[in-house]
Amino acid sequence: MNYSMLIEGGPRVSKVGFGLWTVATTMWGIHDKDVGANLLTKAYELGITFYDTADVYGDGLGETLLAETLGNHRDELFIATKFGYDFYNHPGVQPGQRERPQDWTPSFVRKACEESLKRLRTDRIDLYQLHNPRLDVIRKDELWKELEDLKSEGKIRLIGAALGPALKPERQCEEGIATIRERGAISQIIFNILEQPLGDAIFPVAREANIPVITRVPHASGLLEGTYTEETTFSPNDHRYHRIATSEGRQEWLVEGLKKVEKLSFLHTDGVRTLGQAAIQYILAEHSVAAALPNIYDEKQLIEFAESCDVPQLSQEEIDNATRLYRCGFVTEMVA
Repeated sequence: MNYSMLIEGGPRVSKVGFGLWTVATTMWGIHDKDVGANLLTKAYELGITFYDTADVYGDGLGETLLAETLGNHRDELFIATKFGYDFYNHPGVQPGQRERPQDWTPSFVRKACEESLKRLRTDRIDLYQLHNPRLDVIRKDELWKELEDLKSEGKIRLIGAALGPALKPERQCEEGIATIRERGAISQIIFNILEQPLGDAIFPVAREANIPVITRVPHASGLLEGTYTEETTFSPNDHRYHRIATSEGRQEWLVEGLKKVEKLSFLHTDGVRTLGQAAIQYILAEHSVAAALPNIYDEKQLIEFAESCDVPQLSQEEIDNATRLYRCGFVTEMVA
């Protein structure tokens, strides 16, 4: 495992982190507290120190599960959580997995922070992130003043914004740039070999400002794990089910994605790394990226992803060729 330091004198941040979305919500078709606890324990044993959750994950479950499982190792962990959704008045996954109402008032932010601290059983949050804010929220001075007050009180150490949902990358590019340039805060974005618009816009700004970026969905909702086929199906409560267009009975997102993945075989056919490891290495090759947060839902996969920093790394030529394929829309038959 490789590490970085985001806070002077703070805990090390593992380059491969653990996002609790998959083990604390039902949106990946699994919802087993024991499975989640076992995976968190194994992740710590493998050297993962960066854990990213949100108050809304399982309506608090993500935070309590992390505290119950790894609370005894608090000083060794870098804990990130998120706020902004009012699940107190709107509990449970909403119909069609639509967004819940958000509340960005200073009083709600303080309440959310205090409640997260209680659930996490800690006196400080290493990275406190606005959860899917819009541009007007990033520019709310009263909100950021409250965050700075919480920071001065020692309750949070770093401020960031986790951008989403994934429907409008153009909007998120603007939000990410504003987060970095106007607030000097960390952005968490969706970025992977198949989905790069946010990185194209935000990475140069982050490098210029010397502010790190955190990436999630490194495997394009599973397409880059190397396990999907055209016959793969998802249950209605799985978020991937809602990404699939079923025109004429075909899963377009899945079918078209697999065609692209096939053209990336040069990244792993030599057997020194898996496709899933190559996907993580590709992201971590970007200088501004502090960590990648893969979706984890079984132990075999957890071990594979955690070892991404230990197996032979992608060459610059392989990275450039994968980027070239993306730039041309995966329409070429050969990588030059």
